[in-house]
Amino acid sequence: MCLTIDIHTHIMPEHLPRWSQKFGYNGFIHLEHHKTGCARMMKDDVFFREVQDNCWSGEARIQEINQHNVDVQVLSTIPVLFNYWAKPDHALDTSMFLNDHIASVVQRYPKRFAGIGTVPMQSTELAILEMERCVKQLGFTGIEIGSNINDLNLNEPQFFPIYEAAEELGVSIFVHPWNMMGEKSIGRYWMPWLVGMPAETSRAICSMIFGGVFEKFPKLKVAFAHGGGSFPMTIGRIEHGYQVRPDLCAIDNDKNPRDYIGKFYLDTLVHDPTVMKYLIDMFGADSIAVGSDYPFPLGEDHAGEMIKKMSLDHKTKEQILERTALEWLGVERSRFV
Repeated sequence: MCLTIDIHTHIMPEHLPRWSQKFGYNGFIHLEHHKTGCARMMKDDVFFREVQDNCWSGEARIQEINQHNVDVQVLSTIPVLFNYWAKPDHALDTSMFLNDHIASVVQRYPKRFAGIGTVPMQSTELAILEMERCVKQLGFTGIEIGSNINDLNLNEPQFFPIYEAAEELGVSIFVHPWNMMGEKSIGRYWMPWLVGMPAETSRAICSMIFGGVFEKFPKLKVAFAHGGGSFPMTIGRIEHGYQVRPDLCAIDNDKNPRDYIGKFYLDTLVHDPTVMKYLIDMFGADSIAVGSDYPFPLGEDHAGEMIKKMSLDHKTKEQILERTALEWLGVERSRFV
């Protein structure tokens, strides 16, 4: 029987330091535990989100994923904790703290969890340093990064040494939208999450394609959240733009963007079996892995449930539920069984 491996789940420590007090400036998230098993995420004195103990407790998570028939979760930090805006040394401190927590959860339950780290992307040198620590000391095989870094696209040359190091170390990369473009102008109706996030993911994919990242680093294993966001549904427009205005689109890479379909990974978080079938037909099951965004409300309640209910052959289901995740992570099945 195949495993169900969820590559898109988020976790945070139960107790965060008051980084603002330690570093002397505001903007960091802390937790207010106002009742048992429940806490408010606060950005300084502003409420951000309420979370339950399944957001920090390995034990609570295992109890839930047992009920959901999920075998393995890949743990990554919550994007609001990236702290790319902070001073680089301080972002390194917060990254190390978050990564050490993930490693501690994985160490306690190695058959149920794998970890991918966060790194201070605003500093190329420190990002590589922490990525190396994640691999060599914590045993991670991947990192999570944002769809942009302080509004810089992922094709900026300063990030190339990070990709080169990731390729050499065999580190997988999970790209998650954050700091959504136009967020301030579309704040009503939760549109930053409903509209901005899919656009951010397409922004990241297009940046890496047109900026030549996949061309320069062909062995880089990159997965994008939320089924690739709006990219798969707008690939025709993107390709057409490349064809009619190569002077604008093909500045750094003259290859057709459609040629890169199947050269990167997507998760399954699209909430619609028709869209999922479209992704399978376009990208192939070997480019798609289960991703739920656990434990947040825009996620899939039971990771992989939609795939299991779809009219797909056993080989396709097995590929999406298990094999693609193992290939992307670069680990053997025996790691979890």
